[in-house]
Amino acid sequence: MRTYRFGIIGCGLMGREFASAAARWGHLSIDVARPEIIAVCDVNPDNTAWFSRNVPGLRHVFSDYHDLLALSEVDAVYIAVPHNLHERIYVDAINAGKHLMGEKPFGMDQEQSQAILAALDRNPGVFARCSSEFPYYPAMQLLIRWIREERFGRILEIKAGFCHSSDMDVNKPINWKRKVAVNGEYGCMGDLGIHTQHVPFRMGFLPRNVYARLDKFITVRPDGKGGQAACDTWDNATLVCETAGPDNLPFTMYLETKRMAPGCTDNFYFEIYGLKASAKFTSANPGLFTYTVDWGKEQAWAGLNVGYKPM
Repeated sequence: MRTYRFGIIGCGLMGREFASAAARWGHLSIDVARPEIIAVCDVNPDNTAWFSRNVPGLRHVFSDYHDLLALSEVDAVYIAVPHNLHERIYVDAINAGKHLMGEKPFGMDQEQSQAILAALDRNPGVFARCSSEFPYYPAMQLLIRWIREERFGRILEIKAGFCHSSDMDVNKPINWKRKVAVNGEYGCMGDLGIHTQHVPFRMGFLPRNVYARLDKFITVRPDGKGGQAACDTWDNATLVCETAGPDNLPFTMYLETKRMAPGCTDNFYFEIYGLKASAKFTSANPGLFTYTVDWGKEQAWAGLNVGYKPM
């Protein structure tokens, strides 16, 4: 089994999540390359201190990411920094020849995204990815298999969403994801959108045009220092897309990203409706695959408890 030596740039919540996932690698039942974290970088020494305490193989700690990228022993990097830093650090990592696992989005706008893609074009040996965990639940994998087997027939409609309710607390202090200058103008779409789009786009369901309904409900939040700060990003977004699949037949796809969704706690859902069959998945009940049984004129929803199993 090959080992890839990783450096982590950005040692906050997601950096720690990456380290925790790497520590559990031995539980995988398939033979895949193993990540080994050997270097970390963060401007906050309290963040890097967590890695010094909890990552036994750690060899290097930096406050300047250029020093980490200069290490020849680092094969790949995981980067989890505020969005306004993505273009610069991603491009520098790619130009340094480091394979990249990057947090979404790949750029705050089209210009930045194109700059990252151009860097990848100049460095064809660099592997880069941004991913979502939700497609890898066994029940969701079954739904994806049904799509590939064309069991739904002609597609009538797709609905996908990622919703949570943490911003329902209007007294919650503002953070960088609620500021256009740091997060990007797209607000919740840039942060949550990949979760809704990952499966449809990989399956070849591509929008021809898009209508967007965007909402800003809370325009100021506590700044954490006794005052108020402008909250200028979109809270909720619903996209209605005229879409076509590999068969080039049109249907409507709804993509929903919400930070203010009462009752939702990081809830991902995917629903597909077709002439021959339909199916649903939700992370609120991730072991359940829900699908239609065709009784001719009538259709009934049935549920299969897929549970958890190796891929």
